Amino acid sequence: MKKAALLSIAMLGLTACSQGVQTMTDRTASPCGDKPNCVSTQDNREKYQLSPFVITSNTSIDSIEAAALQISGAKTAVKEDNYLRIECTSKIMRFVDDLELRIEGDRLLVRSESRVGYSDFGVNRKRAEQLRELLKAEKLIQ
Repeated sequence: MKKAALLSIAMLGLTACSQGVQTMTDRTASPCGDKPNCVSTQDNREKYQLSPFVITSNTSIDSIEAAALQISGAKTAVKEDNYLRIECTSKIMRFVDDLELRIEGDRLLVRSESRVGYSDFGVNRKRAEQLRELLKAEKLIQ
């Protein structure tokens, strides 16, 4: 019984430290680090690279936000000018990943990264491609 209680406390502590980031600098233009838990349209390395998101003329940060919030566990953390940070929380372990989006000209810069851990088992790439499909369905990207 003591082991179960200690394990529960440890898990709560781990998940609590990954929640509620109040300030975070915009990293949309930055390539990913060396851990396989990030993908970005701004990274040239194959395992981190996302194909460009070319936006249509009617695309706004509001319309992108509406599409992104359809992703499971997504909530808006920061929205200012042409920048959006969506926090995506996993259902079971409550891990938080950051999906950062910025409109620059006719491109949408996309960066999705796990806050904790080494590998994300492809979750961030799947999320970015799900966003691509949602944006295509709304005719917000080509």
